[in-house]
Amino acid sequence: MDLNIAIFASGSGTNAEQLVKHFSQVEGISTSIILSNKPDAFVLERARKLGIPTSTFSKSEFTAPTFLSVLESHRIDYIILAGFLWKIPAYLIQAFENRIINIHPSLLPKYGGKGMYGSYVHEAVIAQGEKTSGITIHLVNEKYDDGRILFQASCDLSPEDTPDTLASKIHTLEHQYFPQIVEDYIRDYTLKT
Repeated sequence: MDLNIAIFASGSGTNAEQLVKHFSQVEGISTSIILSNKPDAFVLERARKLGIPTSTFSKSEFTAPTFLSVLESHRIDYIILAGFLWKIPAYLIQAFENRIINIHPSLLPKYGGKGMYGSYVHEAVIAQGEKTSGITIHLVNEKYDDGRILFQASCDLSPEDTPDTLASKIHTLEHQYFPQIVEDYIRDYTLKT
């Protein structure tokens, strides 16, 4: 088994970095490229330091089916969304059916959907007086944050928590679980197909 993943990210890239480091130690699964819709995203700097090729793209490039050629040229088998904010076009979901994995910083189905990302999620969780929050790792379908849930992990909130302290708790969970859950899913799904 020799599988290639592409990581899509829009921001700082801490999850992307954890994924790259994890898969550098894993036999049979490699990070081939990190793609971003933001030319100034810090994830691209992280990728350069880790020796991973990068590519950036515009909205019109991403929504055109010809974008598949970028993934084909890197022989991509799975797409991992690590803080990627654009909705995935239908052609890409069809081409990579059950092979696009996302991580979301709440316990879906709560606090998901369009516009719910990063600090917006944490602010909403705190504003609602939730006692717990967490992460959801899920497959991607045509709707935001609606695909089959693969894994969830939770953390407790204290009355003193702010969006920043909650974000820190969520990052800890993301880094702890995301790479291993991705690996487990890829191995399991590849064996079945």
